[in-house]
Amino acid sequence: MKLTRPPGLKIAVIALALAVIPTAAANAANQVQSWPNQAIRLIVPFGPGGGSDVVGRILAQHLSTRLGQSVVVENRAGAGGSIGAAQVARAAPDGYTLLLGSSSEIVQYPAVNPKVSYDALKDFSPVSQVATVPLVVAASPSLKADTMAELVEYAKSHPDTANYGSAGVGSSTHLAMALLLSKSGISMNHVPYKGSAAVVTDLMGGTLHAAMPTLSAVLPHRGNDRITLLAVSTKDRSALLPELPGMAEAGVAGYDISLWTGILAPQGTPPAIIEKLNKEVNAILELAEVKQALANQGAEAGGGTIGQFAEKIGNEAELWKGVVKDSGITLE
Repeated sequence: MKLTRPPGLKIAVIALALAVIPTAAANAANQVQSWPNQAIRLIVPFGPGGGSDVVGRILAQHLSTRLGQSVVVENRAGAGGSIGAAQVARAAPDGYTLLLGSSSEIVQYPAVNPKVSYDALKDFSPVSQVATVPLVVAASPSLKADTMAELVEYAKSHPDTANYGSAGVGSSTHLAMALLLSKSGISMNHVPYKGSAAVVTDLMGGTLHAAMPTLSAVLPHRGNDRITLLAVSTKDRSALLPELPGMAEAGVAGYDISLWTGILAPQGTPPAIIEKLNKEVNAILELAEVKQALANQGAEAGGGTIGQFAEKIGNEAELWKGVVKDSGITLE
């Protein structure tokens, strides 16, 4: 038996659907307007006590005060920061789960590990850049190299024995050196370590010829004769180490990088929440005490618009993919 649809049923269904749409929109608007009305989780994808953790706790403290809700730091370390990042990428886009991301797990680790489960450009909504951390080209005093030009000359005249260290294969310090070698037209043998502390120790001991540790790693050795600092990794000089030339001044054209941290949310988070967070983070970064706390970590306060941060992420994702492809770096 063929069933017939009662007259007017189709019209009633359409009318009901049209009535639901503005109600859903109103509920969504109310949700954004009342945000936040519960605790916010700030995922730090590295362990307690490190630079990212310190920065995360500074931000959480000030955001809690300004937003009127607790902002709780949760450390989710592992796999180069990708475990914590993946957790946020999968989280509900409601403004209650945020990531203190960094260039390491957002644009660099995915370039060397294609198995990473998230896409920096598709799975996150950028909020605001928080800080930048310059790297520093450092050499062993045994090289008698006091400038970038002299380091380049040493590498060219010792093609088989010149070496450099990094915090590990595919690490930020490895990729930064790979880019530097490409820009300088030289080659050096890579010696991977498990972390930056041992790299600096072996530089001072003469086992390594060169490396590119973070500014915070070399600040304690500033001005001594056990390690030679040649240049910062940014185009211009850094306010945290003003006696060193930037890359343009040091003769490495087109080289301008630093590590960065920034707040990101899951893709789909309402734009009004993203904009409010951007405004609050920028205000926090203007505080003198926050700038000093970041400087103590070898970092410079960031800030800026959502669009500027998004553009930086996009540009660097392409940069590091190219570096990995050209240098053949692989984790396997």
